[in-house]
Amino acid sequence: MNEHAANEHLRAARLLDAQAKAAELFAAIETRGIITPGVREVQASNEIRDLAAGLFGVDRHWHKRIVRAGPNTLQPYRENPPDRVIADDDIVFCDFGPIFEQWEADFGRTFVLGHDPVKLRLRDDLPVIFDAGRRFFDSRPDVTGAQLYAHMVDLASEAGWEFGGSIAGHLVGEFPHEKIDGAEIESYIAPGSDQPMRRHDRNGQVCHWILEVHLTDSGRHFGGFFEELLDLRPGPDGCRS
Repeated sequence: MNEHAANEHLRAARLLDAQAKAAELFAAIETRGIITPGVREVQASNEIRDLAAGLFGVDRHWHKRIVRAGPNTLQPYRENPPDRVIADDDIVFCDFGPIFEQWEADFGRTFVLGHDPVKLRLRDDLPVIFDAGRRFFDSRPDVTGAQLYAHMVDLASEAGWEFGGSIAGHLVGEFPHEKIDGAEIESYIAPGSDQPMRRHDRNGQVCHWILEVHLTDSGRHFGGFFEELLDLRPGPDGCRS
């Protein structure tokens, strides 16, 4: 393995390791009952921040921490809805970007507190639609961010939901990663992002991507969220893209 290939292998392994730690963090969120009725969203966010610090020594997050419940789950990332008390029958999603040893994770999951069958179906559809989006990406070597975004919108509609995000993901990497700016549309999985996603960045490194699935039911006033690495996943050699 030449030096460039070795460096790329290490980058992929570091990103996968950061994601594995984020998954462990989110499992601890559930087992410790942080997402529970009567707790405010900001309080839950702060408890998760403290849990990440206690478990992994995380002291920075590369994007704002999000805990949203009930109708706030309709709101996309850039919005800042009023802090809400989590209710007994709520659907809640968390979106965190912890930095593990200078490597970014971006991880989102949805929790349903009650037994509402529609909320449970939405929660269960999120990883299914994520996997379908990944299969689309895998099967098209020259896929663009715009094409993948359009496919995610179609998948949501076919499943009976609306797609709640103006983007369906973004670049990810070392902290701070290549600047993501609203004007730099090629950093996103979004309409107008017309470069092939499989490419190298300005430093000659392989671009790695987060895929986001934000499903909503505007008639019932709730949504859900799921995100993780798109082009990397654990494999026999420790990483696969």
